[in-house]
Amino acid sequence: MCTVNVLSFLTLVLSFFIPHAIASVTKRTPAGSAISCTTPIEQGLGQQLSSGATIALPGSQAFTNANIRWSTAEHPDFAVVVTPATTQDVVAAVNYANACNYPFLAVNRGHGTAITLNNVHHGININIRNLTSVTFAPDGNSITAGGGVFADQVIRNLAARGKVAATGACACVGGLGTGLGGGFGRVQGFYGLVADNLLEMTVVTADGSIVTANNQQNSDLFWALRGAGHNFGIVTSFSTKIYPLIPNWYAALYIFTRDQLDPVFQLLNRYNANGTQAKELLTYTLITLNPAISRDPVIIVSLQYAGPEADARKYAQPFVDLHPVFVNSQTVPYSELADAVGTGLNSPACIEGGSSKATFSLGALSFNLTTIHQIYDMYSELVTRYPDFNESVVQFESESMLQVRQIRDEDTAYAHRGDNILFSLLTQYTSPTANDAIGPQYGRRFRSIVLAGDGPGRRLNAYVNYAYGDETVEQIYGYEDSRLQRLRALKRQYDPQGKFDFFNPIIPINGRRRGREGGRWDTWQSERE
Repeated sequence: MCTVNVLSFLTLVLSFFIPHAIASVTKRTPAGSAISCTTPIEQGLGQQLSSGATIALPGSQAFTNANIRWSTAEHPDFAVVVTPATTQDVVAAVNYANACNYPFLAVNRGHGTAITLNNVHHGININIRNLTSVTFAPDGNSITAGGGVFADQVIRNLAARGKVAATGACACVGGLGTGLGGGFGRVQGFYGLVADNLLEMTVVTADGSIVTANNQQNSDLFWALRGAGHNFGIVTSFSTKIYPLIPNWYAALYIFTRDQLDPVFQLLNRYNANGTQAKELLTYTLITLNPAISRDPVIIVSLQYAGPEADARKYAQPFVDLHPVFVNSQTVPYSELADAVGTGLNSPACIEGGSSKATFSLGALSFNLTTIHQIYDMYSELVTRYPDFNESVVQFESESMLQVRQIRDEDTAYAHRGDNILFSLLTQYTSPTANDAIGPQYGRRFRSIVLAGDGPGRRLNAYVNYAYGDETVEQIYGYEDSRLQRLRALKRQYDPQGKFDFFNPIIPINGRRRGREGGRWDTWQSERE
C-alpha cells in the first residue's frame, strides 16, 4: 500500500498515506487533580502529565519539528504539541482538551493527506512517536508494541529474531496506523492485511477512558477499529501476530516507454489473474515522468518476490523479454527491501515537507487496456498543461489477495476485500494558491475513468488510508446497510460528539462531510443525529 514519487529513473517511491489514530473536542474533568483552563497551556496541561512527557509551544524548534508533515496541503493547525510518555499521558491530554475546549489530533508520522485534516484549528497535537516499545510474547507468536512504533522499527526488530509481521510497505508509516484502515503490505499474500493480524488494542476513547479491545472484550469496538479505526480512539498499544521470516527477497525494476503500454499491462493482468495472484508476488506500477529516458511519461514496474531469484525468474523473465529501456535487479534481506526499492526512511516516500500532495484512489478488478490508455493520456495532459504537477504519479498496486479473502467481509470493518488492484493518482505541486483546484479536478476525472472501465455495476470503493476526503461514507466504509448501521451505532456509543472526526469520518445519513469543500463544523454538528 504505497503511493509513489520518482526523483530519477533509479528511484522508485511508493509512499503510504496512513494517518494514525485521530481525534477532536469535549468537556470532561478527570478524577483527581482539577484542570485549569485559565493558566497558560504549558502549565494547565503540563501539571497533568508525567515527568517523561514534553510540551512544545509555537516558536520552539521542537514545535516546528513535530508539525512538519509529508504533505504541506490540508495541514491541521495546532496551538501546542504534547509528546506523551505513557498511556496515562494520552488520557491527560484528552481530558485537558475536553475540559478546555481544544480540538485534538493524535499524530505519528504525519503522512495523512485527507482534506478533512484541515478542520483542526488551534488544536492539540498529541504526538505519539515516543510510544515505541516492542515486547515479544513468551510463545514467540506475537508482539505487543506501542502505538507510535513505525514499520521500519517493527521490521528490523523482528528480522533480528527471524520473524516478520504484517506492516505497510513504506518504512516510515505507522506499524498500526495502516491497520486502522485495513493495511496493505508485502506479506499480505501469506498473512492477510495488517488489520487481520491484530489481536488486541489499548485505546483511549473520546471521554478519556482506557479501553481494551479484542475478540473477548469490547469485541464490537475491536471489529470497528480494524478498518474504520481512525473514528474511535487513540491506540496507545497493540498486539499482533508474528511469523517465520522469509529472509531474502528478489526485487527488480523495469522501465518501459509508451509504445510498450499494452504488453506491460497484459502481463500484469496475467499475473493478477482476477485476484488469484501468487502469494509471493507483488507489483507496483507507475506512470510518471522521467526526462532522462523520454519526453513522454514512462511506465515503471517494481516487481518484488518473496524468495530467491531462481524462483522469481518465471515472473521476471517475461518483463525482460519485453525489452525495457532500463533493468535493475537484486536479492536483498527483507529488512533492507524498503531501502532497495525506494521506500526506506531516507527516500522521498518518507522525507517530510516539500510539496502539496493529495491522493485519489479506488479499487479495481483488472487492468482494462482502454482505461489504461485513457489514464496515460490524462496524466500526460496534466503534467504538460501544468508543469508544477510534474512530480505527480499514477500508481497501480497489485498484491496477492489470497489470504486477504480467507477473512470474511463481516469479520472486520474493512469493506473492500473483493477488489483486486488499487489504482491511485497522487498529485504533487509546489504552488498551492495557483494549483489547489487543479489536483481535485484531475483526481475526480481519474476516478471516473477507472470506474467506467471496470465493468457494469461497479461502484467506487475508496481505500480509507488513501481517500481524498470528498468521498461518501458508503464509498469508504462499504455499501451494506448492516455494516454502516453497526459503525454508526458504535460511533454513537464511543464518540457521540464526533471527537474523532478529522480523518474521513463516519458520518450520519444526510450528514455533510467537513473539509475545505464540505460543510462547516457548526453545520456538521447540527446534523449528527
